[in-house]
Amino acid sequence: MEYFASDVYQIAPLPIGGIIGSLLSYKLSIKTQSKIKLFLIVQLILTFFYPDYWAIMLFILGISVGALAPLLINELKKASMFELGLALSLSYGVGTFLFNYEPANREYIAIFFTLIVFVSSYFLPLEEQKRESDSFPSYPLLIMVLWIFLDSALFETLSRDTDISIWRNGFTLEIIVFHIIGVIAALKLNIQRMENELFIIILFAFSYLFYFLQEPLLLSIVYPFVISYYNVNILRSLIKKPLKKISLYMIFIGWIASGAGLFVALENLTLFVPISFLIVLIPIFNSQKKIQTKEKKCIN
Repeated sequence: MEYFASDVYQIAPLPIGGIIGSLLSYKLSIKTQSKIKLFLIVQLILTFFYPDYWAIMLFILGISVGALAPLLINELKKASMFELGLALSLSYGVGTFLFNYEPANREYIAIFFTLIVFVSSYFLPLEEQKRESDSFPSYPLLIMVLWIFLDSALFETLSRDTDISIWRNGFTLEIIVFHIIGVIAALKLNIQRMENELFIIILFAFSYLFYFLQEPLLLSIVYPFVISYYNVNILRSLIKKPLKKISLYMIFIGWIASGAGLFVALENLTLFVPISFLIVLIPIFNSQKKIQTKEKKCIN
C-alpha cells in the first residue's frame, strides 16, 4: 500500500486474489505440506519482480498470500504455546525494527523471509502436539472481525499520520517491548471470555484516545500491547478449528475486516470508529450479561 501510494484501485487485485487463495487452501486436493511449498514457490518467484507489479501479478500474489495464511495457521496446531509465543515475539520485533525500511527497497527482505519459510517447511512435524489450551474459549467470528477492523483502521491511520506515527518517531524500543509483553500476557492470563472481550475493547478505546490526544509515548505502550494480546487470542481460537473453517474465517478477518479498516483510514473517518463501535457494543454486552445471569440462575 505504501509503495502504491494507497491507491485502492491499483492494489484491488491483491485482496481479490487473497479471497480466492483462501478458498484454494482447502479446495486443492493435495497434501498440506505440498500446498505450502507450492504457494511459497509462487511467492518467491514474484518477490524477484518487486515492487513493479502489474495487476495480474498482484492477483497471483494475493492468491499465494491468501492460501498461505490459513495453511500456516493450521500448522500451528503442531506447535506448543511456548513456540507460538516465541514466534510471535520474533515476528513483531523484527517487523517493528524493519518498519521504516524504504518500501521500494524491500525486495531482499521479501526474498530472505520467504526462503526462511520455504526451508522451514521441510522440517514441519507430521503430528500435532497435545493441546495445552483445550479449555481456552473460542471467540465468535463477529468479535474477531471487530478486533481486526479496529486494529486496521488505527494502524492504517497512524502509518499515514506524519505527526504521530509512533514507528517513525523514535518509539521502536517501546513498541517491541510491549508487543512481547502483550504476547506473554495473552498466554499467561486466564480470563473468562466475556471479561477478556471487554478488556480488549477497553485497550482499543485507550489506543484511540491516546491517538486523538496526540500522546505518542502512551500510544506506543498500549497499542502494541493490545495488538499482540488480541492476535494471540485469535490464533488460539483458530487453531482449534479445521482447515476449511480457518480458511473461511480468514476471508472475513484477513481481507474484509482489514479492507474496511483501510477504507476508514483513507476516507479520514477514524474519528467515527470509537463512537460507532461503542454504540454497537453496549447493547451486545448488555444482552450477553443477561444471558449469563439467566444461566447462573438455572445452575442455582
